[in-house]
Amino acid sequence: METNKVKKIHDYGQSIWLDFIDREIIKSGKLKQLIEVDGVRGLTSNPAIFEKAISSSADYDADIAELARENLSNDDIFYRLAVKDIQQAADILLAVYNEEVKGADGYVSLEVSPLLALDTEGTIKQALELWKAVDRKNVMIKIPGTQPGLAAIKKTISEGLNINVTLLFGLERYREVAEAYIEGLEERLEKGQSINEISSVASFFLSRIDVLIDPILDEKHLGELKGEVAIASAKKAYEIYKELFSGERWEKLAAKGARPQRLLWASTSSKNPAFKDTKYVEALIGPDTVDTIPMETLEAYRDHGDPESRLEIDLEGASSVLAQLRHAEIDLAQLTQQLEDEGIEKFKTPYEKLLNAIEQQKHSA
Repeated sequence: METNKVKKIHDYGQSIWLDFIDREIIKSGKLKQLIEVDGVRGLTSNPAIFEKAISSSADYDADIAELARENLSNDDIFYRLAVKDIQQAADILLAVYNEEVKGADGYVSLEVSPLLALDTEGTIKQALELWKAVDRKNVMIKIPGTQPGLAAIKKTISEGLNINVTLLFGLERYREVAEAYIEGLEERLEKGQSINEISSVASFFLSRIDVLIDPILDEKHLGELKGEVAIASAKKAYEIYKELFSGERWEKLAAKGARPQRLLWASTSSKNPAFKDTKYVEALIGPDTVDTIPMETLEAYRDHGDPESRLEIDLEGASSVLAQLRHAEIDLAQLTQQLEDEGIEKFKTPYEKLLNAIEQQKHSA
């Protein structure tokens, strides 16, 4: 029998996490099946995913009606619903977390409110509250990798939380995020506290980069680079990862049990119908990385994926792509900052829609 193509990715050192959650996938046994059949090793959520889950099913209605009687705010109701889902998913994934290399995988991610994306203190406060509320060692709290988010990442790591840094588009910001993680570990160690159970990922968003840049490439007569800038950026990010998580500074932390902050590829579904639907997954399979993929991309890959380690193939080509952008005076740093700003808004909109859906449900209960 042919090896499952999704499961085969794990042979190359990459973990596949599912970018989706709802109560149906938990109750029906589908999540358990994905873990067993496809080798899914973690799960991520975001406000848009929860908005879809809560608005498009009756699975949350009874809980909303009950919580409404406690005079909670809509935000508090949402997080009570989300924490319940995250706890159940974390319990299902605990067996993965407890495997031989304990704590390498098996994580479920819950994001702080997108309304706090530029609020350092608010992010720290809510991250600590959510960590305590979920009360599972295999949870990660998602914090956007914005400028104000950097101090929050360092602080929460120093407090012993597992952190999924989300919304990364640019190489300089990624470097700052990895530095914040390392500094958080160093600060915790200075306090005499253990660092051997802390885990973190840095979520680098891919397809949105190409969606923004590809039309500019056409204007600059660089159409042959369409669909290549995100992959080139990811390959360069992996070079930064290998640089930062090696050498004397890192070895001191590793000797105390510190784990590297793995790169996680996010936004991996192809937005351009001209591209293969598994394009981004295939291009970036490589050791000590994570790829979080939506259900339809997972099913597409199971059907016709081509698993092979490609992350470190043609690094010169990746450098050449970015050099051609500079030559054409395309400011990648400015464009990735634009993507970050837009990304915050893209999560705020479904979050506000979600709160409205809860408000309506309260009144119809």
